[in-house]
Amino acid sequence: MKLLFAAAEIFPYAKTGGLADVSQALPSTLAKQIDVLSVMPLYDFIDREKFALTAMNESFQITLGNDIYEVSLFEGMNQGVRTLFVYEVTLCHCVTPYGNKNADYLSNDLRFGIFSKTVVILAQMFEIDVLHLNDWHTALAALWAKEILPELQVVFTIHNLAFQGHFPRESMERLGLREHYFTPEGIEFWGEVNFMKAGIAYSDIVTTVSPSYAKEILLPEFGCGLEGFIQVHSPKLYGILNGIDTVLFDPLIDPALRKNYGPGKLANKKSNKILFCEEHGLKDADKLLIVFIGRFTEQKGLDIIIEALPKLLTMKCNIAILGEGDESMAEALKIAGKNYDNFSIQFGYDESLSHRMYAAADFLLMPSRFEPCGLNQLISLRYGTIPIVNDVGGLHDSVRDIDDTDRSVCGQGIVLSKLSSNAIVKSVKHAQQLFALTKRFLKISKANMQCDVSFEESAKSYLKLYRKL
Repeated sequence: MKLLFAAAEIFPYAKTGGLADVSQALPSTLAKQIDVLSVMPLYDFIDREKFALTAMNESFQITLGNDIYEVSLFEGMNQGVRTLFVYEVTLCHCVTPYGNKNADYLSNDLRFGIFSKTVVILAQMFEIDVLHLNDWHTALAALWAKEILPELQVVFTIHNLAFQGHFPRESMERLGLREHYFTPEGIEFWGEVNFMKAGIAYSDIVTTVSPSYAKEILLPEFGCGLEGFIQVHSPKLYGILNGIDTVLFDPLIDPALRKNYGPGKLANKKSNKILFCEEHGLKDADKLLIVFIGRFTEQKGLDIIIEALPKLLTMKCNIAILGEGDESMAEALKIAGKNYDNFSIQFGYDESLSHRMYAAADFLLMPSRFEPCGLNQLISLRYGTIPIVNDVGGLHDSVRDIDDTDRSVCGQGIVLSKLSSNAIVKSVKHAQQLFALTKRFLKISKANMQCDVSFEESAKSYLKLYRKL
């Protein structure tokens, strides 16, 4: 079986979120059993020399609407997976994959139309059996595959339904899409073109990144306006829980850490905490350390954390935040922590620093309003950092409350009773009580580190689906 795995971002070449991590780790796990090719755009900001990317003797033209685009190919190796890179100037001339801080690029319909059309050509060129597409950026490839390669089997994964790729009706002509696709059963959505709908409608199998999220997106609360459409296609919908790269995220060998550690060597975790607190001006390293790592958005529940901060900062704990996003939230964080020596905030995203924070922290705070899968809680389990989570999506599937003995989920944490600032304060009080019970705290931390959060089980589930086709 030959698989082509297409994504707009793959770690370490480009990363804005969890899609990049999954797009590296899943193909590398699948490659142990089948022939896998990955493909992504060769954005201008990717360092070709650093990643040893080489030009291929393959270039071709694609037509979209009335225009012709020149495509060239590069290749490299990523954890044992041959990775193809698509270069076309409209697609790749950018400083970030999707847009700037204030808005998405206006040409994203054309950019990812070019990428999607190219993906189908590559599937033909490399005689691919199964094409695995990810999120709206690749969704049009499902539609074009039905036209160009009707025998090709297509799997489409929804990583986050909140981002659907909405564009004006004029995109139909710009992309050369046939008018009969512009219907409620096709890619029309409230008078606009919806790329996500193409992936759902024209693929053979649709997956989400956790079983619970697959159920949630059938409901108005989580369906982002597409719940009825997804219900129609639910017979081909499956939920498979993501994993993480357990080599990249391994506290025993992680080069980002000051001191490496494992379940049998937890004293070094405390050393990481002491060093982190010293570096970030947190006075008392014996206090409970709680971290938040992620985008500054309402989805991640940061607005509720901000609301809870005045109470949290008067409690006996240190709080550290790393992330970027909504500027008003960033400003609110600055104001909230201005007069406290138990609060640290780092703006931007620093991969190495995030690893050190997972290693240093006692608890990870993750009160997401919705969470298709979530990788942070899986990383925190791996690093012996106990997650505090809202009971949604992949968080539900990967973390059970420490007092819940009925569920068979391996990961243990503190599950919020509801999503509110008071519930967060209550959960931190619970965390303090657990932290004071040193033996139980360490027992849970060690048990979490031994959970299987790899992609091995996920890969088995995907292979079963590929073989069903």
